[in-house]
Parts: sequence; structure tokens; C-alpha cells
Amino acid sequence: MACFVKRLLNLKSLNSLTFGTSKRLHTPFVSQFKWQQTSQNVQYTTQVPPAKLGQAASENDKRDFLAVFPDVVRELTNLGTQSDISDAQKWFAKVIQYNVIGGKLNRGMAVYLSLKEFIPKDALTPEIKRKAFILGWVMELIQSHYLVTDDIVDDSKMRRGKKCWYLNEGVGLRAVVDALLLNAGAFKLLSNHFKEEEYYVDMLDLFHDINLKTVIGQCLDLQTSNNKGPNLKKFTMENYDAIIRHKTSYYSFYLPVALAMFMAGIRETDYARVAGITDRELHRQAKTILLEMGSFFQVQDDYLSCFGDISITGKDGCDIREGKCTWLAVVALQRASNSQRKIMEEHYGRDDDASVKRIKELYKNIEAP
Repeated sequence: MACFVKRLLNLKSLNSLTFGTSKRLHTPFVSQFKWQQTSQNVQYTTQVPPAKLGQAASENDKRDFLAVFPDVVRELTNLGTQSDISDAQKWFAKVIQYNVIGGKLNRGMAVYLSLKEFIPKDALTPEIKRKAFILGWVMELIQSHYLVTDDIVDDSKMRRGKKCWYLNEGVGLRAVVDALLLNAGAFKLLSNHFKEEEYYVDMLDLFHDINLKTVIGQCLDLQTSNNKGPNLKKFTMENYDAIIRHKTSYYSFYLPVALAMFMAGIRETDYARVAGITDRELHRQAKTILLEMGSFFQVQDDYLSCFGDISITGKDGCDIREGKCTWLAVVALQRASNSQRKIMEEHYGRDDDASVKRIKELYKNIEAP
């Protein structure tokens, strides 16, 4: 992801004058949706990208990243020897282990992989590498915090191939508090390891800014429906773009790369790094590119959630049942005839297999993918 950003910025390295050149491409991101038109029907196949399968990083890098996780759990749950909070400590450990592990770890790994692109090999000391991994686990904790709450709001059933956390016995709505634990743990980890760094305040500002944007995205998403079901009048491409930019693109794509830029000394200042281009401008250009990548990712995710193999994606494709404002739904409404729109109105957002099947057939008939 970081390497792709650098190439689009037409720089050998975002930090080229200081750190040299790198030509490695860690995250081949772009994949295609393919379908073949026949006289009878449309046959759909997908090429799932490496990042979607958690294969963007090398096995060695991923193993090193995972090796830090037990230390993270111990650090966050070792709050002292007070006997009066021992039950809470054990529960916190359970929450972390169930919700943080099991995903593709793309956001966490993106911090380290980006940093590798921004600094020379000899500058990537074991200490710096570990700090990048710690920052990656901060990302994964925050990601898990969003997912736990999102699953409750959406009444989802599965996450990462297993039951959503709130559906486990003895959890229920206490999962809301568990999500707060994950978020608090992320910022405690950040403080423990980065408060002495000159870019610490920059990181805090960025986390708070993007957290607000993400929650606004969730709010926009919820406003596309009401108690009576999805409000199809709000299913416009303008609304969809605003939702995915705020809810996904900022924290999933820009945030991990921006954090790595901070670690590499590329802060949002007017320092002119190369050819009169300031670090602030580098952040602006990186953000523009990464938000576009995030938009593509979400379109791809919408498609795979509908037509993908649950054994691969770990999702049960409940966007249709939940009446979510997805790219497929928006495009379908743009292309639909009056009779096809009536099908959307009657079946979209209904929690039954027949309606889901009817909507999928509609998508194929009007070639929404």
C-alpha cells in the first residue's frame, strides 16, 4: 500500500532525500470482478486479492507481528496485583483474545510494511520494528472496538468465521462495555510506548480526528434506514461515497500509512523535503490516494459480501437482509426500471432467504457488478 502510494506520488520514496530508495511491492491490491455473458444467464466469478485473504505480508513478517501479541495482552491486563480487579483483568484478556485475533491483520501490518518503505534497511532496528508492531496492535484494537459495536447495531451473526462477540453466552449487551475496553486499551498502549516521542501529539490528534470521522460514517450509514426498513431515496452514489470515505477509508487506509510516516519523521509540517514539496503536502497527497484506494476496497467488499464464498471471506453476506446502502444496491437502483425498482422496494432489507435470492437475481439481471 505504501509502495503504491509512493509510485503514484512520483517519488522514489516519500522520504527519498533522507532514507533512500525502495522498490518492493508488498501489497498487490487491485483485483477484478469477472463475469461472462451467455444467452441464458450471467456467470460470476471472483478473484480474491491477497489482502482480502490476509496474504499481503510475508509469512515471516506476520509471524513476527503475531509474536508480539501475547506481550500486548499481558501489558494491558497486568494492571496491578489488586485482588479487587482480578475478575476484570481475566475478562479483558478474554475480550482481547476473542476479538483482536482472527482477522487478516491488514491494518496492523500496514503500519510496519509502510515504515519499511519509508526508512532504509539499516534504520529498521529491532527496537523500531517492535514499536511499529506495537502501533499495529493499537490499530487492531481500535478496529476490533469498531467491529464489536458495529455487529450489535447491525444485528450481525458472524464475524471472521465465528459468532459475533455479543452473541456468546454471558455477553449480550455488555459487549458495549467490552468495546470500550478495547478502545481504552489501544490508547493505553499508545501512551506506554510513544508518549516520549516528538510525534506523539501528532498521533493523538490524528487518532481522535479519524475516530470522529469513522463514527460520523457510521451515523451516515444508519441514516439510510429507519424503523420501517431501508430508505431507498437515500441510496445515492453521493451518500454512499460519504459513508465509505468516513466509515472505512480514513481509518483503514490513510491512518496506518500516516502513522508510519510520523515514525519516519514525515510530520505535518512545512518542512520542504524535496523539490519544494512540504511534509504537509506529502500527507495531503497520500491521503487523496489512500482514500481512493479505500473506496475501491469497499466496493470490492460489498461485492464479496454478496457473492463471495463465506469460507474465504468469513462473512455471511447479510448486507441485503440488513438493508445496507452498498455499491451494488446504489448501482442497481440507478439502472433499474420501474418494475425492477419495485422489486427492490419489496424485497431489499427483508430477513428471509427468498428475498435475498430475489435481490441477487436482480443484481445479475441488470449487471450491477
